[in-house]
Amino acid sequence: MDAWLAALTLSAGYNTRLVTLGALLLGAAAGMVGSHVLLRQRALISDAVSHATLPGLAAAFILIALVQGDGRWLPGLLLGAAASAALGLAAVQAMSRHTRLGEDSAIGAVLSVFFGLGVVLLTVIQAMPVAGQAGLSGYLVGATAGMLASEAYLLGAMALGLLVALVILRRPLLLLCFDPEHAWTQGVDLRRTDTWLLGLLLAVTVVGLRVTGLILIVALTIIPPVTARFWTDRPHTLVIIAAGAGALAGYLGVTLSSVHPRLPSGALVVLAAFTLFLVSLLIAPRRGLLAHLIDRYRFVRRVHCRQGLLALARNEAIFDPTTLRILRRLGHIRRDGLATAQGRAAARDAHHEERLWMHYRHAYPEEAAQLGARRLEPISRLLPPDLIDELERRLPLESGEK
Repeated sequence: MDAWLAALTLSAGYNTRLVTLGALLLGAAAGMVGSHVLLRQRALISDAVSHATLPGLAAAFILIALVQGDGRWLPGLLLGAAASAALGLAAVQAMSRHTRLGEDSAIGAVLSVFFGLGVVLLTVIQAMPVAGQAGLSGYLVGATAGMLASEAYLLGAMALGLLVALVILRRPLLLLCFDPEHAWTQGVDLRRTDTWLLGLLLAVTVVGLRVTGLILIVALTIIPPVTARFWTDRPHTLVIIAAGAGALAGYLGVTLSSVHPRLPSGALVVLAAFTLFLVSLLIAPRRGLLAHLIDRYRFVRRVHCRQGLLALARNEAIFDPTTLRILRRLGHIRRDGLATAQGRAAARDAHHEERLWMHYRHAYPEEAAQLGARRLEPISRLLPPDLIDELERRLPLESGEK
């Protein structure tokens, strides 16, 4: 625990500090890119991009190993992975545009073929008389424990560059995700902006290979935006929260990996992101499970209270124990079941509102149907004052007719 606290406070060593900051920047970039991909409803394509990096990574290792005897040169490996991912992305785009296959079918085909080719090349690498074959496993599930300072500098700089690019392109990306037709009228080149988005996704995938691995990087681009969706409906706020969730997941996962170097950093980062998702699922104020339970409890309470007050207004007996308990807690009835002065006043008000609602449902059936269960709320919160005055004026006429 003390070792993890030292890593969390960035006092566990210079190299650990660099790697942690790099993972934090990567998580923020992945959350921001993933938000736009999720809003664009193209989350599955990130899986194809991540798996398509494997053959390029393996091929680059082979070429570098043949030249210098050890294929573990990070810039070359990242270039190879980027080239392979770009080829896979282009294949998905071409298949979905020029064939009858849907994008999901094209993604499945590219993902399986490229990943299969990568596995074959990894088998070839294991038989080669060169050094560094074992280090390739870190690119599958992530490994930061043995990362060099130069590698941490490179990944951190690339992640920071991604964040800067996302900030610059935030307006056309959001327009593309929400209203492509309006974006076109504003002079936004839709195809170019879509290419930028896919290019940013490719860049996040390549940068994240060393931290989370190609198998798990897709989770870092999906889980933070889904987590943010529990907290807001506003797109700009969604992107900010997703960036924060991704950064926190990278920070927690990498610091824990520095304490337990045998555990893959990618798995720990993803588990940290899932923990944040689980917390949001439970306690988010509008969409969390706890909020839903509270809303349901309040709704049931309002139903029982309204029905009980209407029964009091009509001098009807109340037999439901839940209704009696709620009315008693609110001070509307005594222990013997008789209405209090407060209860009689509340019953008159509830009966009056019920008459207003009945008249409103008769005069405006479509608008009333749209309100649904909200009719349990006070009418003054839902209808404008002039409409309520109109309903009030018609009530005496109805009484006189009776």
